[in-house]
Amino acid sequence: MEQLSATVLETTFRNDDNGYTVLRVVLGRTQYTVVGQMPELSSGESVTFQGDWTEHPVYGRQFSAKTCQITPPSTQSAIEKYLGSGLIRGIGPATAKLILATFGDNALRVLDESPQRLTEVPGIGPKKAAMILESYGQQMSMRQVLVFLQNYGLSPNLAMKIAKTYGEGTIEAVKQNPYRMVTDIDGVGFLTADRIALSMGMDPSSEFRVRSALYFLLNEAAVNGGHTYLPRHILVQRAVALLRVEEELVQAQIEEGLLMKLLIGQRLPDCENALCLPFFFHAESEIALRLHTLMESRPYKKVPGLTQRITALEKELSITFSPIQKKAIIGAVQEGVLVITGGPGTGKTTIIRCILRLLKEENDILLAAPTGRAAKRMSEATGEEAKTIHRMLEYGGDENVFARDENFPLETDCLIVDEMSMVDVALMRGLLRAVLPGTRLILVGDADQLPSVGAGNVLRDILQSDTVPSVRLTDIFRQEGDSMIVVNAHRINHGEMPVLNARHNDFFFERKTLQTDAAQTICDLLSRRLPAYLNFPKGKWQADATRCIQVLSPTKKGECGSFALNRLLQSALNPEQKGKESLVHGEMEYRVGDKVIQTKNDYQITYTRRTCTGLEEGTGVFNGDVGYIQHIDPAEHLMTVCFDDERIVTYQKQQLDALELAYCLTVHKSQGSEFPVVVLPVVGGPPMLMARNLLYTALTRAKQLVVLVGREEVIAQMVNNDHVATRYTTLKARLQALVP
Repeated sequence: MEQLSATVLETTFRNDDNGYTVLRVVLGRTQYTVVGQMPELSSGESVTFQGDWTEHPVYGRQFSAKTCQITPPSTQSAIEKYLGSGLIRGIGPATAKLILATFGDNALRVLDESPQRLTEVPGIGPKKAAMILESYGQQMSMRQVLVFLQNYGLSPNLAMKIAKTYGEGTIEAVKQNPYRMVTDIDGVGFLTADRIALSMGMDPSSEFRVRSALYFLLNEAAVNGGHTYLPRHILVQRAVALLRVEEELVQAQIEEGLLMKLLIGQRLPDCENALCLPFFFHAESEIALRLHTLMESRPYKKVPGLTQRITALEKELSITFSPIQKKAIIGAVQEGVLVITGGPGTGKTTIIRCILRLLKEENDILLAAPTGRAAKRMSEATGEEAKTIHRMLEYGGDENVFARDENFPLETDCLIVDEMSMVDVALMRGLLRAVLPGTRLILVGDADQLPSVGAGNVLRDILQSDTVPSVRLTDIFRQEGDSMIVVNAHRINHGEMPVLNARHNDFFFERKTLQTDAAQTICDLLSRRLPAYLNFPKGKWQADATRCIQVLSPTKKGECGSFALNRLLQSALNPEQKGKESLVHGEMEYRVGDKVIQTKNDYQITYTRRTCTGLEEGTGVFNGDVGYIQHIDPAEHLMTVCFDDERIVTYQKQQLDALELAYCLTVHKSQGSEFPVVVLPVVGGPPMLMARNLLYTALTRAKQLVVLVGREEVIAQMVNNDHVATRYTTLKARLQALVP
């Protein structure tokens, strides 16, 4: 890291929301540009920046500052520039001259120590002096806060976020209990708060510290493991290891947390002493109760002559439903809740179409899915409009807050939700709150796929409870049932080795022993071989490959992990070109045309979308949404992305942390999506990841073609590894407890 000590000339750009600033500074006779997140600086101030020199493709050499240390101006000319810069409300250039004429070199000392003396300056009365003092005090307070926080190694962005949360009382609040930031501020983890607290001399046995660690561990278990609770002994083990304190201290704080209702304890059939956060306790309890109510209430709109109508539909469509398909169709019409599950090609979409045909004349029907891609696919398959669950519930801008709920329910007689394996407990609770008793609720999904990214195991828990009517489709009914994608997906799901390189044109395997060779082969497949094989127009190979071919990886790390492959594929499919706008953010350079994915829910970001009725405006971009960069403004650090469902979103600097390149996705991130072509490296990885359900999920994302690149023995290991990571959840037990 390098250092630059210079005097501020002017601020050419500043984003007040995140503190991102572009400065012109002078050192000797040479002027430089400094960029970064920093406090508001004024002309004449001497500042020492620490950071790195970078070369911007448009604006040339710049100093990218990570931290800054401000030295108050000392000469009269520098003080005059500082006061007259407009930074302090009530002082312009003319007033600055008068202050200097009155106090000389002591002008800033007067503001700091004897502000009442401002009334000695001609033209400044008590009212104006108070306004100047308030503005100056706010500026100094914010600077003190940012310097205080950056001294503990926090980034300017995070320091700004903390300062905005706690305002003028930031330093006092953080000193009193640094651990409150873990629950109050997104982006502050326990380890960061703990480092600050211990460096301040806080007692390692402090109740604040232990209690915060318990919250952190339960929340981390939800975010990273999908657990809605932890057995008490596991929570205690993890807390002792994290804090390096005695077990008795942890046990005492657990009891205190239970008394204060910060934690909730429960007895379950498979866990006598389960501990969870209140949110998950109430969410799973409510899901179970609302499902039970829907099942008991039954549909309020009947369908007369159902058997005859099914027979007529078979004749019209020239198909014969199997007994299990008829059971699913009848159950969907007659039951309050029905779950339909099955693998690829088993007829889930056909059944949805038939249900729509049987019901839509007399019933209002809504179709929904967890993601924009899944909703779009559902619309294409059924010919009816499908919305994301968030959009259907009229998401309100705050996490898990929807306009549609029990007080403003969905106006429908039947709700069909696809890709249920992706739905977590938070979204399921929001969904059920908006469904009136008497409404048909049809849940469709593949229970053998990977579970939701968010906490819970909703679809699997519902099925395993044996309390909700369900139908599992097993036979392959597709006309293209001999497709090796479908055949091999079912073989893998049954623990059998897939057929590699059979005499079909939709499933291929390329043997590559070394990861480096596999990565280069994948790059060659996307940039040259597959576009030629698929007859893409020659001038559009790169663009079509980006949109039609999706690389999926089991892992993020390694030469065939998503991070490395994204860099490699970006260079091949969207190389740097003169005149093409680009933007460096963190360790990544983004270019116009890049394929990107949102990696966490952002409930506040705004979007626009053109619809048949005009321009729609809304908020929210969600984990897993994929889009393409349309425009980049390097000067203001802005990037505009068009997502698959036509939402247009402009990202500011601090929001770009949630974006990643998407030429290669992890299999987990691909859930709910379907791609014409999938390329998958099979080169090894952690046993927890290299499992049967991950390979199965990857294959079932492809519609037309699958190419595996790697080693047969790795495929065999994945097929034989039927390990499904345990998720500690309570929904199954809660559903069973409601059945007499």
